[in-house]
Amino acid sequence: MAELMDIDVDVDLEQRGTKRKADEALAGVTAPRRIRALDPDVINKIAAGEIIVAPVHALKELIENSVDAGSTSLEVLVKDGGLKLLQITDNGHGIAKEDLPILCERFTTSKLKSFEDLTSIGTYGFRGEALASISHIAHLTVTTRTKDSTCAFRAHYDSGHLAPAKPGQSSDPKPIAGRQGTQITVEDLFYNVPTRRRAFRSASEEYNKILDVVGRYAVHCDGVAFSCKKHGEASTTITTQSSSSTVDRIRQIHGSSVANELIEFTSSDSQWGYRARGWTTNANYHVKKTTLLLFINHRSVDSTNIRKAIEQTYSAFLPKGGHPFTYLSLDIDPHRVDVNVHPTKREVNFLNEDEIIEKICTDIRTKLADVDTSRTFMTQTLLPGARLPSADADGTARTTTSSATPKPKPYENNLVRTDAKLRKITSMLPPSTNRSSTTPRSNGTEPHQQAIDTEYETSDREPINCRLATVKELRAEVRDEMHNELTEIFAGHTFVGVVDERRRLAAIQGGVKLFLVDYGMVCYEYFYQVGLTDFGNFGTIRFEPSLNLLELLTLAATHEKSTSPTPADPAEDFDVKEVAELVSAQLIQRRAMLQEYFSFEISEEGQLISIPLLLKGYTPSLAKLPRFLLRLGPHVNWTAEKECFATFLRELASYYVPEQLPPSPGPEDPEEELSEDIKLRRQQIAKAVEDILFPAFRARLVATKSLMKGGVVEIANLKGLYRVFERC
Repeated sequence: MAELMDIDVDVDLEQRGTKRKADEALAGVTAPRRIRALDPDVINKIAAGEIIVAPVHALKELIENSVDAGSTSLEVLVKDGGLKLLQITDNGHGIAKEDLPILCERFTTSKLKSFEDLTSIGTYGFRGEALASISHIAHLTVTTRTKDSTCAFRAHYDSGHLAPAKPGQSSDPKPIAGRQGTQITVEDLFYNVPTRRRAFRSASEEYNKILDVVGRYAVHCDGVAFSCKKHGEASTTITTQSSSSTVDRIRQIHGSSVANELIEFTSSDSQWGYRARGWTTNANYHVKKTTLLLFINHRSVDSTNIRKAIEQTYSAFLPKGGHPFTYLSLDIDPHRVDVNVHPTKREVNFLNEDEIIEKICTDIRTKLADVDTSRTFMTQTLLPGARLPSADADGTARTTTSSATPKPKPYENNLVRTDAKLRKITSMLPPSTNRSSTTPRSNGTEPHQQAIDTEYETSDREPINCRLATVKELRAEVRDEMHNELTEIFAGHTFVGVVDERRRLAAIQGGVKLFLVDYGMVCYEYFYQVGLTDFGNFGTIRFEPSLNLLELLTLAATHEKSTSPTPADPAEDFDVKEVAELVSAQLIQRRAMLQEYFSFEISEEGQLISIPLLLKGYTPSLAKLPRFLLRLGPHVNWTAEKECFATFLRELASYYVPEQLPPSPGPEDPEEELSEDIKLRRQQIAKAVEDILFPAFRARLVATKSLMKGGVVEIANLKGLYRVFERC
């Protein structure tokens, strides 16, 4: 008894529920833990939790299955936000009795036979995981009848297999009376995952999410009638007819205020392999939040890039804070789309995303400009018996009574200049004679006429979907280093002006703050990201005639040796010819890889034919080309794939960074003798920074944490300035 009492005392001394430190937990581990295979039930529940996150995801999968089955009518019944009951009934082809035993097993599908079929998939579902996942976390009942069957069959499922309706009964499908089609009933969703079930806030919130999904597919699916209602209620929340037009369905779901202001638009481009159609509101309609119904290859998805691009398009047509309603159906060639990138299929990847989005927004902008010849304003006449405004002695009008609540006046320290066309910092500088007048050249041509006219040609080369693991790892590293607040600042900034060409400084405004930006550092990061995003799909800058690679390398090595201090040890010195030949041999040896991945073309004879084009409209300085080529030898790791790609793209980004130029002379400075070429290049860079580079930053820059180390500095805050002036 004494020994037993001692054991009980020891157990009581240790408090239950206390968390042990990592050192304490590992103290008892004296050997490596064995790797064991998980139980299949655990595996299936984990997979189900990834695919069916909420009742709305289960319903989305069931709706897509019904539409794939050729249904023309879908009825949705919901109880307790879908957690207690979620039922969908359709009149599609039905399911054959022979297929019912394997219906809810994982990876059983009628829409896919081989992996190559993914490149031409035309249906909503393809993995065969939806019903299997639901059966592992809910009680699933399927009632179905095909056209050739004399009766319907009802089957119950548990954990992917047939189950008896009641204990002791057979699990085989039971023949019953029923109409053609399929009815799927999901009861007690997440009954065996109590943590997930407790995470849902309210049934009404989940029901609103279900209505959103049903409304999206009701708008998009032509020739399919939808209805959705709560269990126990006689009236339906959503009802659409199969013969209704798109505008009528939008009217029934989103109201007449939206439908009355809709305009139809289309967009297509055979080069990028897409066709788009949709309906969007005109400038008479605006709300506080954008409503975007986006379907890519008839699949309801989300896209932050498309949403931001549409909002930016409407910023020129709607008042501040106004947002549109847009329904967009985008059809892209299946081989250009990767649909298997998200467990719930809410996201897809497709080639040439930026070009397609830009083309669609351009067509929407053109359509808006065509219809924006008149605006509708609501007016109200004076009611009978109302008193007219009376004028005071000073001529100002006043009313004796006012029933409306006065709108609060915004504080001046919250007012933000958002129009980039307003006065810039460059207009505040005193005019300079040197800058205002242009000295003609000896041949009578103006400096700006000496700029190189760039001609762009479209290539017939098919875009490549990069699947290299090393490139994906480099992209993931950029995403991990993303600074959310700084990225938002660049996405919504207003360009103020170039401050210093020598130090490559520019000023931008973000909200009520003014920032000083090292655009050289930002360009370096931006062009590196462009290299990762467009890997294998670069444009080209072609040289006609081609350039001699060895001569360029010799020129760079000679300049490097002349500008470097003489080494104390003669052994550390290098021979110009030897270095140039070594680097030239390295590049010629790897010319096939350089052309395939980077559009960097070198002939067998050592002629430089083309270099990558990273940003249309911007050409890097050709004066930096020899040094760029020379640095590809010692500064690129040619032995490892990932390091090779990273170091090459870093060198390419460094080449694309605008060069440092002498600063512009001030009005009090004596006349500086600057060459016409430097003046012309300064004008080109200033124009490129404002019109090309910073708009590109706004569109697709992922600002990383490294830019916070001297790349972007806050120099003024409107609220802070007001506090300073208030103390004066």
